[in-house]
Amino acid sequence: MIKLLATGVWICAVALASVYFSVQTANKKEGADPDPAMFGGLETVRGEVTSIPVISGGAVKGYFLTRLSYTIDPSKAGALTIPVPDLVTDALYSALVGEQLIDFPNMTKFDLDGFKSHIRDTINERLGEQVFHDVIVEQIDFLSKEDIRSNMRRGNLNIKEGAPVGEGETAEAAPTQ
Repeated sequence: MIKLLATGVWICAVALASVYFSVQTANKKEGADPDPAMFGGLETVRGEVTSIPVISGGAVKGYFLTRLSYTIDPSKAGALTIPVPDLVTDALYSALVGEQLIDFPNMTKFDLDGFKSHIRDTINERLGEQVFHDVIVEQIDFLSKEDIRSNMRRGNLNIKEGAPVGEGETAEAAPTQ
């Protein structure tokens, strides 16, 4: 009888010890590296197609078309009072028209990584903290005026020449309905 009682106590002690150590090892936090920024915590916002005129020598030479997406911190983005697409469009116009970051007529190589980081850094500097983590390019195109005209000719589109604003009928001479 004492053997049976000692065996029962032994089994209970081993079971309790194994449960205790398994719980301790499961709760122990290892020095694991934090997840990279692309895995959780960030939200991707798809941007709109933006058409920016390329001005060189005082004339429009073509149009820069782009669609960009952004990875942003959702907690900080929710606090913004200016919509995200408006911030990005402003940064694109500032970089391409104001600063003329890309010289289209004389361009030999396009630095895509530099362009993406410039847009991201410009927006983050304006906000005063890092809200935008990455810029993802979905589309980049450049259409010269000649390309646009040749595409319109192939499509048999007729462009009507209008009178310059201010010429023609005046408000007094226009018929009233």
